[in-house]
Amino acid sequence: MKLPTKLIHSGIRPDPVTGAIVPPLYQTATYVLEEVGRDKGFDYTRSSNPTRQVLEENLAAVEGGEGEAFGVCYASGMSAVDGCMKLLSAGDHVVCSDDVYGGVSRHFDRVLARYGLEFSYVDTSEPQKVAAAVRPNTKMIWVETPTNPLLKITDLGAVAKIAKDAGVYFGVDSTFATPVFLRPLEWGADLVMHSTTKYLSGHNQLIGGAVVTNRREIYDELKFIQKTIGAVPGPFDCWLALLGMKTLHLRMRCHAESAQKIAEFLHRHAKVARVIYPGLPSHPQHETARRQMSGFSGMISFELKGGIEAGAALMNGVKLCGLAESLGAVESMITHPATMTHADVPAAERRARGLSDGLVRLSVGIEDVDDILADLAAALDRVK
Repeated sequence: MKLPTKLIHSGIRPDPVTGAIVPPLYQTATYVLEEVGRDKGFDYTRSSNPTRQVLEENLAAVEGGEGEAFGVCYASGMSAVDGCMKLLSAGDHVVCSDDVYGGVSRHFDRVLARYGLEFSYVDTSEPQKVAAAVRPNTKMIWVETPTNPLLKITDLGAVAKIAKDAGVYFGVDSTFATPVFLRPLEWGADLVMHSTTKYLSGHNQLIGGAVVTNRREIYDELKFIQKTIGAVPGPFDCWLALLGMKTLHLRMRCHAESAQKIAEFLHRHAKVARVIYPGLPSHPQHETARRQMSGFSGMISFELKGGIEAGAALMNGVKLCGLAESLGAVESMITHPATMTHADVPAAERRARGLSDGLVRLSVGIEDVDDILADLAAALDRVK
């Protein structure tokens, strides 16, 4: 099946009781056993739930391509990241992209480091730096591609070879790309993580996360961790996410087409110092993105010539674009990473990564692109 068909049909069957075309919402905590030791596949929703199972099967089919894959859903993107890290033990080392979501580096450095995990941050868009960072106790390479918020692109095939040669897990946060534009398992990844809060559900209506793997032994361990820790999404959130998945391919096409036009507009604008978008030839990894991805998604980062003051004036001046954290929804949203998504990253570390205080991150929605452009143009006109 082609991807749009998989998004609509994979894991989804008419309800055997009523024939309902939409999977039922099983909003229940527990299940009545037929007799001692005999159930119908479900006993307690922390362990499994029919609605969550449909979402997990759908995600696995979509992300797994033509091969076998397995999905595990979580209460948030961060709990999905945490589930992956619980594959490791005290004393293990992780090589991580230097430009990651601030909540990830906060979790690694201020929580997991207390339990004996070690982390090194490198520019994973340069595979040689990844290889140089691998140690004898390295057990995982963790990358975002595109990264948040500098939109760096990692050559997944090259890093997968490094991981395979070292005998370590290779995990990819593919939230920005989605399986519409990139399927990391096809490039050698062992784990693919998504914040389902973002593009997959797409309507700013839930918090959730998911991990997909094509290795049965990893899946079994992740399911054990999911059941034991209990950081699971509620059935209603899973049901909503399934509705979002059905239109993912249409929304992503609109996000990407509009983002390309907006990035080109910003690139030409006299008040803009730099624009970061993988679809622009000026992007340092543009050729890698073209080879690896089938589209460039809807995220743009840029900086105005007036620095942080100009950036603040722009963000306070937009009317259509909401000044809000998060991304990947039908509504356009604009964010100041230094004071919002990455506020917990020390200022010196942010600057070392190339994340300036004046950087603006734009999540392009699916409004008419001319209206988004008009909103940005009017706000830029007010910037001195």
